[in-house]
Amino acid sequence: MSDAATPVSLSTYGVWLGERMVTPAIARGLEDHGYGALWLGSANGEVLDGAQIALKATQTLSVATGIVNIWTSDAKATAASYHRLEKLAPGRFLLGIGAGHREANGPQAVKPYQAMNDYLDVLDREEVPVDRRVLAALGPRMLRLSAERAAGAHPYLVNPDYTRSARSTLGGRPLLAPEHKVALVSDREQGLRRARDGLAVYLDRGLQNYLNNFRRLGFDDNDFEAGGSDRLLDAMVAQGPPEAIASEVRRHLDAGADHVPLHPIHDAVDVVAVMGHIASALN
Repeated sequence: MSDAATPVSLSTYGVWLGERMVTPAIARGLEDHGYGALWLGSANGEVLDGAQIALKATQTLSVATGIVNIWTSDAKATAASYHRLEKLAPGRFLLGIGAGHREANGPQAVKPYQAMNDYLDVLDREEVPVDRRVLAALGPRMLRLSAERAAGAHPYLVNPDYTRSARSTLGGRPLLAPEHKVALVSDREQGLRRARDGLAVYLDRGLQNYLNNFRRLGFDDNDFEAGGSDRLLDAMVAQGPPEAIASEVRRHLDAGADHVPLHPIHDAVDVVAVMGHIASALN
């Protein structure tokens, strides 16, 4: 990534959490552990409450959305939220948008590529800078769009093999920030159970955008049965002690990622403690 991709400082590693999980204490704790960015899943673009909470509670932590769904958040209202947060914490907010998956968004979601372009047209008119937004992208067409009309891409539910391919498609300049799920566990069986829990919503519901991407990575329908094959779970969820997790997520950097948001799958209530243990191995 060149310095021109985005002025938002992300550092090497971030943390991905659902927007509803965010509290001031969590945001401050992640900042204290050295994470550069907090990515907020299922963010309501018309409000962005979680982003406001995190930005107000911290001094240097950047906040990004991973993602605002273009089918459920009005583009003009989302742009207004962006400008409000930019005024609150200049230079610390990155707007991630995406088309989600067709099964959850209904019959109107039949042309996600055109809908994304239309949404970006509104953001342009409302003066949301190109270098302050990223796109959820999996397929080559959306990846190319993220390079043309945004700072880059925030792919979700991917592995380092995907990252290598995505970097080839994007070229060297755009931001590439792939999410990777992590499970801090003490034994193999616990790791696989946790990984199955983390992938259940995608496999059980048969979400085709993710299944198709798995197929592009060399998996087949046999890997999607019975909660996922071990090789699929190992590829998509970094499991084990902090050192093992750190080793796996570093592979994204070797494959061309600029920044990796770690998405914890855990039973522990204390997200900050879990991510603190992992941070000790990342540094």
